[in-house]
Amino acid sequence: MSGEKIYEGVFVAVHKPQGVTSAGVIRTLQNHFNSSKLFQPWLETERARRNRESSYQRNRRRSKQLDVKIGHGGTLDPLATGVLVMGVGKGTKFLNDFLGCTKTYETVVVFGAETDTYDKLGKIVRRGPYEHITREAVEKALEQFRGKIMQRPPIYSALKVKGKKLYEYAREGKEPPIEIQSRPVEVIDLRVLEWYEPGTHEYKWPEEEAAGEEKEAAERLLAKDGTLPIAPSAENKSIPMKSEEQEPAATATKRKTPPPEENSKEEDTSASAAAAADADAEPAPSAKKQKLTAEGDAAQAQVEPSVKAETSEPTTSPAKPTEPSPQPPAVKITMTVSSGFYVRSLAHDLGKALGSCGLMSSLIRTRQADFELGPDKALEYKDLEAGEDVWGPKVLRFLDDWEKKRAEANTE
Repeated sequence: MSGEKIYEGVFVAVHKPQGVTSAGVIRTLQNHFNSSKLFQPWLETERARRNRESSYQRNRRRSKQLDVKIGHGGTLDPLATGVLVMGVGKGTKFLNDFLGCTKTYETVVVFGAETDTYDKLGKIVRRGPYEHITREAVEKALEQFRGKIMQRPPIYSALKVKGKKLYEYAREGKEPPIEIQSRPVEVIDLRVLEWYEPGTHEYKWPEEEAAGEEKEAAERLLAKDGTLPIAPSAENKSIPMKSEEQEPAATATKRKTPPPEENSKEEDTSASAAAAADADAEPAPSAKKQKLTAEGDAAQAQVEPSVKAETSEPTTSPAKPTEPSPQPPAVKITMTVSSGFYVRSLAHDLGKALGSCGLMSSLIRTRQADFELGPDKALEYKDLEAGEDVWGPKVLRFLDDWEKKRAEANTE
């Protein structure tokens, strides 16, 4: 072995681009790290360790390929962009620390239509009037969603009921065997960043309509979703369903090659958009088959704001395939939330609170714990494409910074 320093730790946030799964980010990093000078000492040490293993241990490996061990600390769905905290080597052991932290998001909500996945990657299930929606109305409706509230998970999410993911029931046109329960979350900050009048923006409804059994199942489930978020009560604090990110979402790969993503469009379009990935819960490589969440994060809880007296039930109608798609109003919102919050559910519930429908059109995670987006704070995909001469010094600096923070924490 060379005796060179072995670099490992939580190296930084990667700026995940749209259309790429969190598992895909790991594979991309491995492709660059496996052949790099920076991580050759780690690979040499791991190769030597494997050579010392018994034949039984070696035979147990699912893959003989040796990859740099990499994991992330909280998944983002393919639609989302932004902060994805990454760890390498022994640093993957610390990734669970990032599951319970707060996150900050920016999202654009488009009004007037509702999809089975609650976002633009789904299929339209129903529409609602939107001419009455103004910025003032949105500002007032958002009051219901601040603080400690209960949130109902999207019908297309990776939460498990009786050992089966919710989106798998929805794909099959079936209802879950038990009712989907709301879950407690906290909204620390929730503000409007920008208001878009009709005709002033490029955010649109999806073109595809739900049909057949898929639409009927979605309508049945949405019909049960008739209440808006409510404050947590003594009667409604249980969380009977198992979230995919309540378990460690710090996924790491070293001894096996990552499994393929779920079949979908853009890695998770309609049926799995809300369930694969995000934050929203995508399959990602894991040394211990650790599970992920839906919508950009640890799905430990979910919200349902309290219904104001003046808030009426949305007047919606079934989607009409022949109906033109006029441009509706939209709003950009920023929020800082607890782990387990579904931004898609906020978009869906906000539309209902306004007597209409709503869907999430874009999502950016701008911060997770102390990691945030910024030229010197995150690793960009363009850095990787530029080669190790560009990304190497950045990753080395990030790992050195992590090592210093760990040392300072241990001396306190």
